[in-house]
Amino acid sequence: MSKSTAARRIEELRTAIEEHNARYYVEHAPSISDREFDALLSELQQLEEQHPELVTPDSPTQRVGSDLTVGFQTVEHPRPMLSLANTYTREDVIEFDRRVRERLDEPYAYVAELKIDGVAVSLLYENGRLARGATRGNGEQGDDITRNLRTVRSVPLRTRAVEVGGAPLEHFEVRGEVFMRVANFEAMNAEREMSGEKTFANPRNSTAGTLKLLDPRIVARRPLEVFLYYLDSDAVRLSSHSENLELIARLGFPVNPHWRRCATIEEVIAYLDEWEHRRDELEYQIDGVVIKVDAIRHQRELGQISKSPRWAIAFKYEARTAETLMKGITLQVGRLGRVTPVAELEPVFLAGSTIARATLHNEDFIRERDIRVGDTVVIEKGGDVIPKVNEVVLTRRPPDAEPFVFPTICPCPLETTLHRPDGEANYFCEHAECPWQVRGRLTHFASRGAMDIDGLGEKVVDQFVELGWLRNYADIYDLHEHREEMAALERWGEKSVEKLLRGIDASRERPFARLIFALGIRHVGAAVARVLAAELNTIDRLMGATIEELVEVPEVGAQIAESIVHYFADEGNRQLIERLRRAGVTLEGPARARTPVVDSPLAGKTVVLTGTLAGYTREQATILIEERGGKVSSSVSKKTSYVLAGDEPGSKLEKARTLGVEILDEDAFVKLLEG
Repeated sequence: MSKSTAARRIEELRTAIEEHNARYYVEHAPSISDREFDALLSELQQLEEQHPELVTPDSPTQRVGSDLTVGFQTVEHPRPMLSLANTYTREDVIEFDRRVRERLDEPYAYVAELKIDGVAVSLLYENGRLARGATRGNGEQGDDITRNLRTVRSVPLRTRAVEVGGAPLEHFEVRGEVFMRVANFEAMNAEREMSGEKTFANPRNSTAGTLKLLDPRIVARRPLEVFLYYLDSDAVRLSSHSENLELIARLGFPVNPHWRRCATIEEVIAYLDEWEHRRDELEYQIDGVVIKVDAIRHQRELGQISKSPRWAIAFKYEARTAETLMKGITLQVGRLGRVTPVAELEPVFLAGSTIARATLHNEDFIRERDIRVGDTVVIEKGGDVIPKVNEVVLTRRPPDAEPFVFPTICPCPLETTLHRPDGEANYFCEHAECPWQVRGRLTHFASRGAMDIDGLGEKVVDQFVELGWLRNYADIYDLHEHREEMAALERWGEKSVEKLLRGIDASRERPFARLIFALGIRHVGAAVARVLAAELNTIDRLMGATIEELVEVPEVGAQIAESIVHYFADEGNRQLIERLRRAGVTLEGPARARTPVVDSPLAGKTVVLTGTLAGYTREQATILIEERGGKVSSSVSKKTSYVLAGDEPGSKLEKARTLGVEILDEDAFVKLLEG
C-alpha cells in the first residue's frame, strides 16, 4: 500500500473508531460488535506500524501511554476554575435567588445539574483535537495530566464538526467531572483485593488517586468516565449555559442527561427535592445539585466575589444517617482471608434501602470508638459505598454492655487460628481450604491475569465447589477424573468439557510469574510476582527464602516478605505446591537481567515508606526509588536518609522525628524523582 493510500485509510479508520467510541462510551448505543471494533483498531495499529511517520498524538492507538512520566507540569488555566459557594438549606438557595434578582433588571432563568462526586478537570481543544488536560489545582493553575486523560474512553481525542452562528467550533475549553460508577468501582476493588492490593474507600478517592498516577498504563485499566458541564471559546459567540450543554453533547462529549432549565427558583427547589429522593436510582454518586444562572450575559453582569461566582451555587445534600440498635458483631472472611467485623443491626431504612449490616473495619476501629453489642449507634451511608457505623450514642448504652473482644479463631468449620501481621490492622485466615474464601481463591487462580484457564469462570467454580470437586487450586489439575460426570451435567457436554480440559492443560505452561501471582499471597500483585520470578527463579528458592533474603529483592519490603514467608510456612500450602509440581505446572523461570542505575539525588539513599501515597502504590514508589539507585528499607534507623510519609502514617514517622531523619511529603518526593 502506498503512503498516500495508507494515509487515507488511516484517516478513515480513526474517524470510524472515534465515532464508535462515542457511541459506546458516551451514547451507550454501540452500532458494531466488540469483535468488529477490535478488527478496525487492529488494522489501524498495523498501518501505523508500517508507516510510523503517520502516527499522530490524537490517534486512538495513542490512548494508552507506553512509558513512565516523572511528576506533572504545572499549567495555567485559560480562565480561573472558580470554586462554588456551598449551601445545605433551601432557605439559603432562596436567599441566593434574592441576591441575583436584586442585581438583574430583567427576567432570568436557572440551570440545575446533578453535582457528580468526582474530580474536576479542564480539557483544551485546538482544531478539534485534545491538546491538554489538567486538574483544577488551586483554580489558577493545575497539573497537566493529558496523558492520563487520553486513556479515559469517554474523552474524545477529536470532536465532531459543530458550527455556532456559521463559525466552526474548533478551539475551546470544556470542563467536567471524572468519576467511577459504583458497580465498576466495586468490581475494581474486588480485583485489587484478589491481587493483595489496598482497596479504596469510595469511588471519588479512587478517581482522585488514579488521576495522580504517573503511569498512564495503570490509569487505562481503571474504569474512569467523565461528564462535561462547561464550555468556553473566544472563537464563537456563546449565549447560554443550557445551549452550551447541548453544544457539548453535539461535539461528542458525555453530558449528564438529568440537567434541567428552570424558569423560577420554585422549579429549582422542586428539582432539589426530586433528586434528594431519586439519587439512589443513579449508578454513580452525587453529593448535591449545582444551580447556575443560564444566560452568559447575566453571568458576566453578576460577576464574582473572590474565587466564587455570584451566578452559581452548590446545594449539598446532608449525609444520610440513622440510629439503630447493634444486635451483634460477626466476622466476615474475604476472598483472600481478610477478616472484617460486621455490625448486625436492627434493620433500618436509610437512603433508599433497608440496612441490616454495616462495616466495623477492624479491631482498632471498634476499640477506639468503644463499640459494644447492645449499643445504639449512628450509621451513615454517604460517600463510602458500604454503610458504616459513625458513632455510639453513649447516653443510651445499657449497663450490662461488655467491651468487644476480637475472636482469634476463624468462624469457618476449620476453626483456623487467625493471624494479625505486625504493623497491620487486619486479621487473616490463611488456610488454603477455608470455605469462606475457597471460591475467591479458585476464581483468582484461573483468572486471565493469573493462570488464564479458559472455561473455568466464577459460575463453573461455584458449581464444582458445590459438587465437592474443587477445594483448592491443586484440585483443578484432577478435574479430568470427573470428565464423564461433567459431560452429564445440565448445560454441559463433550465440547464444553473438552474446552475446559484444554484450558487446564494450557495453564501448565504459563510463565512462573503468573503462577506466583495466581497463588494469591497477600500483597503479591502481578508486578511483584514478576520480580520474584526473576530474582528467585524457582519455586524451591522462593519457598526457602527468609525475610532477610526477600527484603533484598527489589520492590519487596518487610510486609511483603513476611506475607510470603508466612504463606509457605503453612504445611498445607507446601503440599499444594507439590501437587502442582506433580501436575506438570511450570515452577521456574529465567533469571532477571539487571538494568543500570541512573544518576539521581536518590542514588545511594535509603528510604522508608509509611502511610498511603495519593499518586503511587508502595510498589510503584519502590520501583521509582530503586531505578534511581536508592534502596527501600522497612525500618527507620540512623542510616535512613529519608522517610516518605503519606496519609495516615504509622509509628515510623514518630521514630524518624526522634532520630532527626528528614521527612518527605509527596511533593518533595516528586521533586527528588525529577532530579
